[in-house]
Amino acid sequence: MPLSTDVRKRISAIRLFVFDFDGVMTDNSVLVREDGNESVLCNRSDGLGIGMLKDAGAQVVVLSAEENPVVQARCRKLKIECASGHKVKLPVLQQLLKDKGLTASETAYMGNDVNDAQCLKHVGLAIVVADAHDSVKPLAHAITTNPGGKGAVREVVDWYLEAKGLDPYGVTSKA
Repeated sequence: MPLSTDVRKRISAIRLFVFDFDGVMTDNSVLVREDGNESVLCNRSDGLGIGMLKDAGAQVVVLSAEENPVVQARCRKLKIECASGHKVKLPVLQQLLKDKGLTASETAYMGNDVNDAQCLKHVGLAIVVADAHDSVKPLAHAITTNPGGKGAVREVVDWYLEAKGLDPYGVTSKA
């Protein structure tokens, strides 16, 4: 997707990417096993993209309402910060920004549903996935072409690298 001038400007200023988990890093499905444990599927392309973001110097955090340990396990694997089990996300986001010495305009938030609305309204770049709930789509500066859990995170990474003039093959400057 070609980026609008506004989104290109906004994404170029981003230093912190905050991602919801369910519905963004997953397709919002859950597999409940007979023992009651839950599992989810994550997209490896999204995981590779997160590594590319980090290599490009961006900070990455997952902020999720989900309490299931699968969220922390995925974040540990990706070596990213995780704040999970937060039903009300905005105060957690605001504290993250304060702790990191960042402003809302330097922050992108990617969500998919009503519990992400306050965070989407707060940041400099609000992004929702293609299959986000209709109520949050109007809050977004950008909507991915890919649905959650199907490469939407990687799509945003590609936007960022392009806007910053970085080569995705090694994340090095084209200049």
